[in-house]
Amino acid sequence: MSHKGMSDPRTIEIDTARILSRQQAHYGVIDIGSNSLRLVVYDDLSRAPFPRFNEKSMVALGAGIDADGNFTEDAIRRALHAVVRLHAIAKAMQVDRIDVLATEATRRAGNGADLIRAIRDKTGLQPRILTGEEEATFTATGVISGFFQPTGLVGDIGGGSLEVAEVIGDRVGDRLSSMPLGALPVGRMMEDGVDAAKKQIDAILDANLPPMLTQPAFYAVGGGWRALARIHIAMTGAPISVVHGYNLPAAELQALSKKIARMSQDEVADLPDVPGRRIKTLPAAALVMWRVLRNLKPERIVFSDCGLREGWLYGQLDPTEQYRDPLLEGAQAIGLPIARVPEFSAALARWTDDLFPGESQQDRRLRLAACALTDMAWRDHAKVRARETFRRLLQFPFIGVTHPERAFLAVTILARYGGKVDGTVTEITDQLLTPNEVRRAEILGRALLLGHRFSASVPELLGHCRLRIEADAVRLEVLNNVSVPDSDAVQTRLRQLASATGVAGAEVVIVTEDD
Repeated sequence: MSHKGMSDPRTIEIDTARILSRQQAHYGVIDIGSNSLRLVVYDDLSRAPFPRFNEKSMVALGAGIDADGNFTEDAIRRALHAVVRLHAIAKAMQVDRIDVLATEATRRAGNGADLIRAIRDKTGLQPRILTGEEEATFTATGVISGFFQPTGLVGDIGGGSLEVAEVIGDRVGDRLSSMPLGALPVGRMMEDGVDAAKKQIDAILDANLPPMLTQPAFYAVGGGWRALARIHIAMTGAPISVVHGYNLPAAELQALSKKIARMSQDEVADLPDVPGRRIKTLPAAALVMWRVLRNLKPERIVFSDCGLREGWLYGQLDPTEQYRDPLLEGAQAIGLPIARVPEFSAALARWTDDLFPGESQQDRRLRLAACALTDMAWRDHAKVRARETFRRLLQFPFIGVTHPERAFLAVTILARYGGKVDGTVTEITDQLLTPNEVRRAEILGRALLLGHRFSASVPELLGHCRLRIEADAVRLEVLNNVSVPDSDAVQTRLRQLASATGVAGAEVVIVTEDD
Protein backbone atom coordinates (compact mmCIF):
# COMPACT_ATOMS: atom_id res chain seq x y z
CA MET A 1 0.00 0.00 0.00
CA SER A 2 1.47 3.32 -1.03
CA HIS A 3 0.83 6.72 0.50
CA LYS A 4 2.86 8.90 -1.88
CA GLY A 5 2.45 12.61 -1.41
CA MET A 6 1.29 12.25 2.19
CA SER A 7 3.82 13.56 4.71
CA ASP A 8 2.67 11.53 7.73
CA PRO A 9 -0.71 9.91 7.21
CA ARG A 10 -0.33 7.38 10.03
CA THR A 11 -2.72 7.97 12.91
CA ILE A 12 -1.17 7.17 16.27
CA GLU A 13 -3.76 8.13 18.86
CA ILE A 14 -5.81 6.37 21.51
CA ASP A 15 -9.39 6.14 20.23
CA THR A 16 -11.47 4.90 23.14
CA ALA A 17 -14.90 5.28 21.56
CA ARG A 18 -13.94 3.32 18.44
CA ILE A 19 -12.37 0.46 20.39
CA LEU A 20 -15.24 0.08 22.85
CA SER A 21 -17.97 0.34 20.22
CA ARG A 22 -16.45 -2.22 17.86
CA GLN A 23 -18.61 -5.30 17.40
CA GLN A 24 -16.43 -8.37 17.04
CA ALA A 25 -17.21 -10.75 14.19
CA HIS A 26 -15.11 -13.92 14.25
CA TYR A 27 -13.18 -14.53 11.04
CA GLY A 28 -11.61 -17.80 9.90
CA VAL A 29 -9.00 -18.81 7.33
CA ILE A 30 -8.41 -22.38 6.21
CA ASP A 31 -4.97 -22.77 4.62
CA ILE A 32 -4.53 -25.86 2.42
CA GLY A 33 -0.76 -26.25 2.29
CA SER A 34 1.56 -28.88 0.89
CA ASN A 35 2.28 -30.41 4.28
CA SER A 36 -0.48 -29.27 6.63
CA LEU A 37 -4.05 -28.06 6.47
CA ARG A 38 -4.79 -25.42 9.09
CA LEU A 39 -7.73 -23.43 10.45
CA VAL A 40 -7.12 -20.18 12.31
CA VAL A 41 -10.08 -18.32 13.79
CA TYR A 42 -9.40 -14.68 14.65
CA ASP A 43 -11.38 -12.66 17.16
CA ASP A 44 -12.09 -10.00 14.54
CA LEU A 45 -11.26 -8.78 11.06
CA SER A 46 -9.10 -5.90 12.28
CA ARG A 47 -5.59 -4.43 12.23
CA ALA A 48 -4.37 -6.45 15.21
CA PRO A 49 -6.48 -9.62 15.39
CA PHE A 50 -5.87 -12.16 18.13
CA PRO A 51 -6.15 -15.86 17.19
CA ARG A 52 -8.97 -17.51 19.15
CA PHE A 53 -8.39 -21.00 17.77
CA ASN A 54 -5.56 -22.59 15.80
CA GLU A 55 -5.53 -26.21 14.68
CA LYS A 56 -4.01 -28.14 11.83
CA SER A 57 -4.02 -31.59 10.28
CA MET A 58 -0.83 -33.04 8.81
CA VAL A 59 -2.47 -34.10 5.54
CA ALA A 60 0.81 -34.02 3.52
CA LEU A 61 -0.89 -33.23 0.21
CA GLY A 62 2.47 -32.59 -1.41
CA ALA A 63 3.47 -36.19 -0.73
CA GLY A 64 0.15 -37.40 -2.12
CA ILE A 65 0.89 -36.60 -5.78
CA ASP A 66 1.41 -39.64 -8.01
CA ALA A 67 3.80 -40.18 -10.91
CA ASP A 68 1.33 -38.55 -13.31
CA GLY A 69 1.28 -35.35 -11.24
CA ASN A 70 -2.19 -35.89 -9.75
CA PHE A 71 -3.44 -36.14 -6.19
CA THR A 72 -4.13 -39.72 -5.23
CA GLU A 73 -7.67 -40.58 -4.17
CA ASP A 74 -6.39 -41.11 -0.64
CA ALA A 75 -4.81 -37.63 -0.57
CA ILE A 76 -8.07 -36.02 -1.68
CA ARG A 77 -9.98 -38.06 0.89
CA ARG A 78 -7.66 -36.98 3.72
CA ALA A 79 -7.80 -33.33 2.73
CA LEU A 80 -11.58 -33.34 2.34
CA HIS A 81 -12.05 -35.02 5.71
CA ALA A 82 -9.83 -32.38 7.37
CA VAL A 83 -11.66 -29.45 5.73
CA VAL A 84 -15.07 -30.83 6.69
CA ARG A 85 -13.97 -31.28 10.30
CA LEU A 86 -12.43 -27.82 10.57
CA HIS A 87 -15.44 -26.25 8.86
CA ALA A 88 -17.71 -27.89 11.44
CA ILE A 89 -15.57 -26.47 14.26
CA ALA A 90 -15.73 -22.99 12.74
CA LYS A 91 -19.52 -23.17 12.39
CA ALA A 92 -19.84 -24.31 16.01
CA MET A 93 -17.76 -21.27 17.01
CA GLN A 94 -20.22 -19.08 15.08
CA VAL A 95 -17.54 -17.78 12.75
CA ASP A 96 -19.12 -15.17 10.50
CA ARG A 97 -16.80 -15.63 7.54
CA ILE A 98 -14.44 -18.40 6.42
CA ASP A 99 -11.97 -18.01 3.55
CA VAL A 100 -10.13 -21.03 2.11
CA LEU A 101 -6.72 -20.64 0.46
CA ALA A 102 -4.87 -23.39 -1.40
CA THR A 103 -1.18 -23.11 -2.21
CA GLU A 104 1.65 -24.94 -3.98
CA ALA A 105 0.51 -28.56 -3.87
CA THR A 106 -3.00 -27.79 -5.13
CA ARG A 107 -1.82 -25.51 -7.93
CA ARG A 108 0.81 -28.10 -8.96
CA ALA A 109 -1.47 -31.13 -8.98
CA GLY A 110 -3.11 -31.83 -12.33
CA ASN A 111 -6.39 -32.60 -10.60
CA GLY A 112 -6.22 -29.84 -8.01
CA ALA A 113 -9.53 -28.55 -9.36
CA ASP A 114 -11.13 -31.86 -8.34
CA LEU A 115 -10.18 -31.21 -4.71
CA ILE A 116 -11.59 -27.69 -4.93
CA ARG A 117 -14.90 -28.98 -6.32
CA ALA A 118 -15.12 -31.68 -3.65
CA ILE A 119 -14.63 -29.09 -0.89
CA ARG A 120 -17.22 -26.78 -2.42
CA ASP A 121 -19.78 -29.57 -2.85
CA LYS A 122 -19.27 -30.89 0.67
CA THR A 123 -19.09 -27.63 2.62
CA GLY A 124 -20.30 -24.80 0.40
CA LEU A 125 -16.91 -23.12 0.80
CA GLN A 126 -15.14 -21.84 -2.32
CA PRO A 127 -11.36 -22.32 -2.01
CA ARG A 128 -9.05 -20.02 -3.94
CA ILE A 129 -5.92 -21.47 -5.52
CA LEU A 130 -3.19 -18.88 -5.17
CA THR A 131 -0.53 -18.44 -7.83
CA GLY A 132 3.09 -18.44 -6.72
CA GLU A 133 3.21 -14.68 -7.16
CA GLU A 134 0.05 -14.22 -5.08
CA GLU A 135 1.42 -16.47 -2.35
CA ALA A 136 4.64 -14.45 -2.19
CA THR A 137 2.70 -11.17 -2.19
CA PHE A 138 0.28 -12.16 0.57
CA THR A 139 3.12 -13.54 2.70
CA ALA A 140 5.03 -10.27 2.35
CA THR A 141 1.85 -8.37 3.18
CA GLY A 142 1.56 -10.51 6.31
CA VAL A 143 4.99 -9.32 7.43
CA ILE A 144 3.89 -5.73 6.76
CA SER A 145 0.85 -6.38 8.96
CA GLY A 146 3.00 -7.78 11.77
CA PHE A 147 5.73 -5.15 12.03
CA PHE A 148 6.16 -1.40 12.15
CA GLN A 149 7.22 -0.39 8.62
CA PRO A 150 9.51 -3.37 7.84
CA THR A 151 12.07 -3.07 5.06
CA GLY A 152 14.00 -5.96 3.55
CA LEU A 153 13.30 -9.35 1.96
CA VAL A 154 10.68 -11.82 3.20
CA GLY A 155 11.14 -15.57 2.81
CA ASP A 156 8.40 -18.12 3.55
CA ILE A 157 9.22 -21.81 3.51
CA GLY A 158 6.31 -24.21 3.32
CA GLY A 159 5.93 -27.87 2.63
CA GLY A 160 6.13 -27.46 -1.14
CA SER A 161 7.69 -24.13 -2.00
CA LEU A 162 9.75 -21.12 -0.93
CA GLU A 163 8.34 -17.65 -1.61
CA VAL A 164 10.55 -14.57 -1.47
CA ALA A 165 9.36 -10.97 -1.81
CA GLU A 166 10.54 -7.47 -1.00
CA VAL A 167 8.85 -5.25 1.59
CA ILE A 168 9.38 -1.49 1.71
CA GLY A 169 7.65 0.07 4.68
CA ASP A 170 3.94 -0.34 3.98
CA ARG A 171 4.06 -1.88 0.52
CA VAL A 172 5.28 -4.98 -1.28
CA GLY A 173 8.07 -4.32 -3.77
CA ASP A 174 8.21 -5.49 -7.36
CA ARG A 175 10.83 -8.21 -6.80
CA LEU A 176 9.34 -11.54 -5.81
CA SER A 177 9.72 -15.21 -6.65
CA SER A 178 8.26 -18.65 -5.90
CA MET A 179 10.64 -21.63 -5.97
CA PRO A 180 10.13 -25.40 -5.48
CA LEU A 181 12.24 -25.40 -2.32
CA GLY A 182 9.76 -26.44 0.33
CA ALA A 183 10.63 -28.98 3.01
CA LEU A 184 9.17 -31.93 1.06
CA PRO A 185 11.00 -31.51 -2.29
CA VAL A 186 14.23 -30.54 -0.52
CA GLY A 187 13.89 -33.62 1.67
CA ARG A 188 13.77 -35.71 -1.49
CA MET A 189 16.86 -33.92 -2.82
CA MET A 190 18.68 -34.79 0.42
CA GLU A 191 18.17 -38.51 -0.19
CA ASP A 192 21.27 -38.28 -2.42
CA GLY A 193 23.23 -36.47 0.29
CA VAL A 194 23.47 -32.95 1.62
CA ASP A 195 26.20 -31.90 -0.82
CA ALA A 196 24.18 -33.01 -3.84
CA ALA A 197 21.10 -31.20 -2.50
CA LYS A 198 23.19 -28.05 -1.94
CA LYS A 199 24.10 -27.89 -5.61
CA GLN A 200 20.47 -28.23 -6.70
CA ILE A 201 19.28 -25.62 -4.21
CA ASP A 202 22.05 -23.17 -5.14
CA ALA A 203 21.20 -23.48 -8.83
CA ILE A 204 17.53 -22.69 -8.16
CA LEU A 205 18.40 -19.78 -5.87
CA ASP A 206 20.92 -18.34 -8.33
CA ALA A 207 18.26 -18.31 -11.05
CA ASN A 208 15.35 -16.99 -8.97
CA LEU A 209 16.35 -15.29 -5.72
CA PRO A 210 15.95 -11.49 -5.78
CA PRO A 211 19.05 -9.56 -4.69
CA MET A 212 19.04 -7.77 -1.37
CA LEU A 213 18.97 -4.13 -2.44
CA THR A 214 17.15 -2.54 0.49
CA GLN A 215 17.79 -2.80 4.23
CA PRO A 216 19.96 -5.82 5.19
CA ALA A 217 17.16 -7.61 7.02
CA PHE A 218 15.68 -10.98 6.07
CA TYR A 219 12.22 -11.75 7.52
CA ALA A 220 11.79 -15.49 8.02
CA VAL A 221 8.27 -16.99 7.81
CA GLY A 222 7.09 -20.59 8.01
CA GLY A 223 6.93 -23.28 10.68
CA GLY A 224 10.21 -24.89 9.68
CA TRP A 225 12.13 -21.67 10.05
CA ARG A 226 10.31 -20.63 13.23
CA ALA A 227 11.50 -23.97 14.69
CA LEU A 228 15.07 -22.76 14.14
CA ALA A 229 14.23 -19.64 16.15
CA ARG A 230 12.78 -21.71 18.98
CA ILE A 231 15.93 -23.82 19.13
CA HIS A 232 18.21 -20.77 19.10
CA ILE A 233 16.15 -19.08 21.85
CA ALA A 234 16.43 -22.20 24.01
CA MET A 235 20.14 -22.70 23.31
CA THR A 236 21.05 -19.10 24.16
CA GLY A 237 18.66 -18.62 27.08
CA ALA A 238 17.13 -15.54 25.47
CA PRO A 239 15.03 -13.56 27.99
CA ILE A 240 11.95 -13.51 25.74
CA SER A 241 10.71 -16.79 24.26
CA VAL A 242 8.30 -15.25 21.74
CA VAL A 243 9.37 -16.11 18.19
CA HIS A 244 7.65 -13.16 16.51
CA GLY A 245 10.13 -10.30 16.33
CA TYR A 246 13.08 -12.45 17.43
CA ASN A 247 16.12 -10.81 15.86
CA LEU A 248 19.63 -12.24 15.59
CA PRO A 249 22.76 -11.81 13.48
CA ALA A 250 22.58 -13.76 10.23
CA ALA A 251 25.98 -15.35 10.87
CA GLU A 252 24.67 -17.05 14.02
CA LEU A 253 21.65 -18.52 12.28
CA GLN A 254 23.69 -19.58 9.27
CA ALA A 255 26.07 -21.53 11.52
CA LEU A 256 23.18 -23.19 13.36
CA SER A 257 21.35 -24.02 10.10
CA LYS A 258 24.49 -25.55 8.59
CA LYS A 259 24.89 -27.76 11.65
CA ILE A 260 21.24 -28.91 11.75
CA ALA A 261 21.17 -29.59 7.99
CA ARG A 262 23.71 -32.40 8.52
CA MET A 263 22.03 -33.92 11.59
CA SER A 264 20.27 -37.25 11.81
CA GLN A 265 16.67 -37.37 13.03
CA ASP A 266 17.84 -38.64 16.41
CA GLU A 267 20.22 -35.70 16.73
CA VAL A 268 17.48 -33.26 15.74
CA ALA A 269 15.16 -34.81 18.32
CA ASP A 270 17.71 -34.02 21.04
CA LEU A 271 17.76 -30.28 20.23
CA PRO A 272 16.18 -28.04 22.89
CA ASP A 273 12.54 -27.00 22.33
CA VAL A 274 12.36 -28.59 18.88
CA PRO A 275 8.70 -29.15 17.83
CA GLY A 276 8.10 -32.87 17.51
CA ARG A 277 6.25 -32.53 14.21
CA ARG A 278 9.28 -30.74 12.70
CA ILE A 279 11.91 -33.34 13.53
CA LYS A 280 11.68 -35.11 10.17
CA THR A 281 11.64 -32.00 7.97
CA LEU A 282 13.85 -29.64 10.00
CA PRO A 283 17.16 -30.58 8.28
CA ALA A 284 15.59 -29.66 4.93
CA ALA A 285 14.31 -26.32 6.24
CA ALA A 286 17.73 -25.66 7.81
CA LEU A 287 19.52 -26.49 4.55
CA VAL A 288 17.40 -23.99 2.62
CA MET A 289 18.02 -21.31 5.28
CA TRP A 290 21.76 -21.98 5.15
CA ARG A 291 21.89 -21.59 1.36
CA VAL A 292 19.57 -18.54 1.30
CA LEU A 293 21.71 -16.72 3.85
CA ARG A 294 24.88 -17.66 2.00
CA ASN A 295 23.38 -16.22 -1.20
CA LEU A 296 21.82 -13.02 0.22
CA LYS A 297 24.33 -12.18 2.95
CA PRO A 298 21.92 -10.14 5.12
CA GLU A 299 23.10 -8.62 8.38
CA ARG A 300 20.27 -9.90 10.54
CA ILE A 301 17.28 -12.25 10.60
CA VAL A 302 13.88 -11.30 11.97
CA PHE A 303 11.35 -14.07 12.55
CA SER A 304 7.66 -13.51 11.86
CA ASP A 305 4.55 -15.34 13.06
CA CYS A 306 2.58 -13.35 10.49
CA GLY A 307 2.55 -14.68 6.95
CA LEU A 308 0.14 -15.79 4.28
CA ARG A 309 -3.04 -15.92 6.38
CA GLU A 310 -2.38 -12.60 8.09
CA GLY A 311 -1.50 -11.03 4.75
CA TRP A 312 -4.77 -12.23 3.27
CA LEU A 313 -6.64 -10.86 6.28
CA TYR A 314 -4.81 -7.53 6.04
CA GLY A 315 -5.81 -7.33 2.38
CA GLN A 316 -9.51 -7.43 3.37
CA LEU A 317 -9.18 -4.22 5.43
CA ASP A 318 -9.90 -0.75 4.11
CA PRO A 319 -6.87 1.58 3.74
CA THR A 320 -7.67 3.50 6.91
CA GLU A 321 -7.68 0.32 8.99
CA GLN A 322 -4.55 -1.00 7.27
CA TYR A 323 -2.61 2.09 8.22
CA ARG A 324 -3.36 1.92 11.94
CA ASP A 325 -0.44 1.01 14.17
CA PRO A 326 -0.56 -2.73 15.01
CA LEU A 327 1.00 -2.43 18.47
CA LEU A 328 -1.26 0.39 19.59
CA GLU A 329 -4.33 -1.38 18.19
CA GLY A 330 -3.47 -4.52 20.14
CA ALA A 331 -2.71 -2.59 23.32
CA GLN A 332 -6.03 -0.76 23.11
CA ALA A 333 -7.95 -3.97 22.40
CA ILE A 334 -6.46 -5.56 25.52
CA GLY A 335 -6.15 -2.62 27.89
CA LEU A 336 -9.19 -0.39 27.39
CA PRO A 337 -12.08 -2.86 27.86
CA ILE A 338 -10.71 -4.11 31.20
CA ALA A 339 -9.71 -0.69 32.62
CA ARG A 340 -11.69 0.83 35.48
CA VAL A 341 -12.11 4.04 33.47
CA PRO A 342 -11.35 3.28 29.80
CA GLU A 343 -11.28 6.99 28.90
CA PHE A 344 -8.40 7.58 31.32
CA SER A 345 -5.80 6.11 28.95
CA ALA A 346 -6.39 8.86 26.39
CA ALA A 347 -6.22 11.46 29.18
CA LEU A 348 -2.86 10.03 30.28
CA ALA A 349 -1.61 10.14 26.69
CA ARG A 350 -2.41 13.86 26.50
CA TRP A 351 -0.98 14.48 29.97
CA THR A 352 2.38 12.90 29.02
CA ASP A 353 2.61 14.47 25.55
CA ASP A 354 5.35 16.88 26.69
CA LEU A 355 7.18 14.42 28.93
CA PHE A 356 9.91 13.67 26.37
CA PRO A 357 10.84 16.64 24.15
CA GLY A 358 11.62 15.69 20.55
CA GLU A 359 9.81 12.36 20.87
CA SER A 360 10.00 10.28 17.67
CA GLN A 361 7.02 8.56 16.08
CA GLN A 362 8.50 5.22 17.16
CA ASP A 363 8.73 6.36 20.78
CA ARG A 364 5.27 7.95 20.70
CA ARG A 365 3.62 4.67 19.75
CA LEU A 366 5.33 2.95 22.68
CA ARG A 367 4.23 5.67 25.10
CA LEU A 368 0.62 5.49 23.93
CA ALA A 369 0.66 1.68 24.06
CA ALA A 370 1.80 1.93 27.69
CA CYS A 371 -1.01 4.40 28.41
CA ALA A 372 -3.51 1.96 26.88
CA LEU A 373 -2.20 -0.86 29.11
CA THR A 374 -1.85 1.24 32.24
CA ASP A 375 -4.80 -0.26 34.15
CA MET A 376 -4.56 -3.86 32.93
CA ALA A 377 -3.75 -5.33 36.37
CA TRP A 378 -5.97 -3.36 38.71
CA ARG A 379 -7.82 -6.53 39.77
CA ASP A 380 -4.57 -8.28 40.78
CA HIS A 381 -3.25 -8.28 44.33
CA ALA A 382 -1.09 -5.22 45.00
CA LYS A 383 1.92 -7.35 45.97
CA VAL A 384 2.08 -9.17 42.63
CA ARG A 385 0.85 -6.56 40.13
CA ALA A 386 4.22 -5.14 39.17
CA ARG A 387 6.26 -8.33 38.65
CA GLU A 388 3.44 -10.42 37.20
CA THR A 389 2.53 -7.73 34.67
CA PHE A 390 6.21 -7.34 33.77
CA ARG A 391 6.49 -11.07 33.01
CA ARG A 392 3.18 -11.14 31.16
CA LEU A 393 4.07 -8.27 28.84
CA LEU A 394 7.42 -9.82 27.96
CA GLN A 395 5.64 -12.80 26.43
CA PHE A 396 2.28 -11.35 25.36
CA PRO A 397 1.28 -12.09 21.71
CA PHE A 398 1.43 -8.51 20.47
CA ILE A 399 2.45 -7.76 16.90
CA GLY A 400 4.19 -4.67 15.59
CA VAL A 401 6.76 -4.82 18.39
CA THR A 402 10.39 -5.85 18.69
CA HIS A 403 11.81 -7.69 21.68
CA PRO A 404 13.51 -4.54 23.07
CA GLU A 405 10.20 -2.69 22.70
CA ARG A 406 8.48 -5.48 24.65
CA ALA A 407 11.02 -4.99 27.40
CA PHE A 408 10.44 -1.21 27.36
CA LEU A 409 6.68 -1.69 27.79
CA ALA A 410 7.21 -4.27 30.52
CA VAL A 411 9.52 -1.96 32.50
CA THR A 412 7.12 0.96 32.04
CA ILE A 413 4.14 -0.94 33.47
CA LEU A 414 6.34 -2.43 36.21
CA ALA A 415 7.20 1.13 37.28
CA ARG A 416 3.58 2.24 36.88
CA TYR A 417 2.64 -0.34 39.52
CA GLY A 418 5.46 0.77 41.83
CA GLY A 419 7.87 -2.06 41.04
CA LYS A 420 11.63 -1.70 41.24
CA VAL A 421 14.01 -2.17 38.33
CA ASP A 422 16.40 -4.58 40.03
CA GLY A 423 17.25 -8.25 40.38
CA THR A 424 15.80 -10.46 37.65
CA VAL A 425 14.31 -7.41 35.93
CA THR A 426 17.78 -5.93 35.50
CA GLU A 427 19.14 -9.26 34.24
CA ILE A 428 16.54 -9.16 31.47
CA THR A 429 16.79 -5.47 30.62
CA ASP A 430 20.60 -5.61 30.43
CA GLN A 431 20.24 -7.94 27.44
CA LEU A 432 17.66 -5.88 25.58
CA LEU A 433 17.78 -2.19 26.56
CA THR A 434 20.38 0.51 26.98
CA PRO A 435 20.59 2.23 30.39
CA ASN A 436 19.01 5.32 28.84
CA GLU A 437 16.06 3.27 27.52
CA VAL A 438 15.53 1.69 30.95
CA ARG A 439 15.59 5.15 32.53
CA ARG A 440 13.11 6.48 29.98
CA ALA A 441 10.74 3.56 30.64
CA GLU A 442 10.98 4.07 34.40
CA ILE A 443 10.29 7.81 34.07
CA LEU A 444 7.20 7.10 31.96
CA GLY A 445 5.98 4.44 34.37
CA ARG A 446 6.43 6.68 37.43
CA ALA A 447 4.61 9.49 35.63
CA LEU A 448 1.68 7.16 34.89
CA LEU A 449 1.61 6.09 38.53
CA LEU A 450 1.56 9.72 39.64
CA GLY A 451 -1.24 10.54 37.20
CA HIS A 452 -3.37 7.66 38.51
CA ARG A 453 -2.78 8.60 42.14
CA PHE A 454 -3.39 12.32 41.75
CA SER A 455 -6.66 11.95 39.82
CA ALA A 456 -8.11 8.68 41.17
CA SER A 457 -8.08 7.65 37.48
CA VAL A 458 -10.66 10.33 36.64
CA PRO A 459 -9.88 12.19 33.37
CA GLU A 460 -11.45 15.45 34.55
CA LEU A 461 -9.28 15.56 37.68
CA LEU A 462 -6.11 14.80 35.71
CA GLY A 463 -6.88 17.86 33.60
CA HIS A 464 -6.47 20.00 36.73
CA CYS A 465 -2.70 19.55 36.85
CA ARG A 466 0.44 19.83 34.72
CA LEU A 467 3.72 17.97 35.05
CA ARG A 468 6.96 19.94 34.75
CA ILE A 469 10.40 18.30 34.77
CA GLU A 470 13.03 20.99 35.20
CA ALA A 471 16.72 21.07 36.06
CA ASP A 472 16.23 21.50 39.81
CA ALA A 473 12.95 19.72 40.49
CA VAL A 474 9.95 17.80 39.23
CA ARG A 475 6.88 19.97 39.79
CA LEU A 476 3.24 19.04 39.76
CA GLU A 477 1.36 22.24 39.06
CA VAL A 478 -2.17 21.94 40.45
CA LEU A 479 -4.74 24.31 38.99
CA ASN A 480 -7.20 23.77 41.83
CA ASN A 481 -6.02 22.57 45.23
CA VAL A 482 -9.38 20.92 45.92
CA SER A 483 -8.47 18.43 43.19
CA VAL A 484 -5.67 16.80 45.23
CA PRO A 485 -7.25 13.67 46.82
CA ASP A 486 -4.26 12.77 49.04
CA SER A 487 -1.30 15.12 49.14
CA ASP A 488 0.97 12.72 51.09
CA ALA A 489 0.49 9.91 48.55
CA VAL A 490 0.94 12.32 45.68
CA GLN A 491 4.18 13.62 47.21
CA THR A 492 5.49 10.07 47.51
CA ARG A 493 4.76 9.32 43.84
CA LEU A 494 6.26 12.67 42.85
CA ARG A 495 9.49 11.88 44.70
CA GLN A 496 9.66 8.49 42.95
CA LEU A 497 9.37 10.24 39.61
CA ALA A 498 12.06 12.75 40.59
CA SER A 499 14.36 9.89 41.61
CA ALA A 500 13.85 8.18 38.24
CA THR A 501 14.48 11.47 36.47
CA GLY A 502 17.64 12.16 38.46
CA VAL A 503 16.72 15.54 39.92
CA ALA A 504 16.77 16.44 43.59
CA GLY A 505 13.56 18.38 44.07
CA ALA A 506 9.92 17.28 44.00
CA GLU A 507 7.11 19.66 44.84
CA VAL A 508 3.42 20.31 44.38
CA VAL A 509 2.74 23.87 43.27
CA ILE A 510 -0.71 25.45 43.52
CA VAL A 511 -1.34 27.57 40.44
CA THR A 512 -4.01 30.26 40.40
CA GLU A 513 -5.96 31.26 37.33
CA ASP A 514 -3.85 34.42 37.04
CA ASP A 515 -0.67 32.33 36.84
